[in-house]
Amino acid sequence: MSDVPAPPDLAAKPASASCTEMVQIVLPNDANPLGFILGGTVMHLIDIAGAIAGHRHTRTRLVTAAVDGLQFLHPINVGDLIILKACVTCAFRTSLEVEVEVFSEETLTGARRLTSRAYLTYVAVNQEGGTVPVPPLRLETETDRERAAAAERRRRERLEARRRFLDAMPEL
Repeated sequence: MSDVPAPPDLAAKPASASCTEMVQIVLPNDANPLGFILGGTVMHLIDIAGAIAGHRHTRTRLVTAAVDGLQFLHPINVGDLIILKACVTCAFRTSLEVEVEVFSEETLTGARRLTSRAYLTYVAVNQEGGTVPVPPLRLETETDRERAAAAERRRRERLEARRRFLDAMPEL
């Protein structure tokens, strides 16, 4: 993918401008035979919530490049609400990282529990698939700075793992 001129608005934006919350009820068609939401459905919703936060930050087309750290800590039952909270943690030159936290909420009691967390990397692209620059992330709080530093570490680790993977691939 080749770089193209920057979009007109590359002013730094705060993380709060991109934060997104999605809520939906878990229905039987979303569930496995045990009555818990399917992991693939959760992953799908994570990608959607992450992309929305990313679009709000970049106002460009995005493609998902990586998912880091996804773990399923607790099941979510049919009839419960699934709540996804997504926010940009770091912006790089043509990509950005979004943290998505997933919660379950019991509809009758309101009890909430963190069930998953994932970090997704999106690359900004134009209509032809070439990369485009993304606006910087304005780090306003110490928490913002800590999240950005952690995102930069994850990025270094991900790029190194990708390099090792590509080096180990046989020539085709």
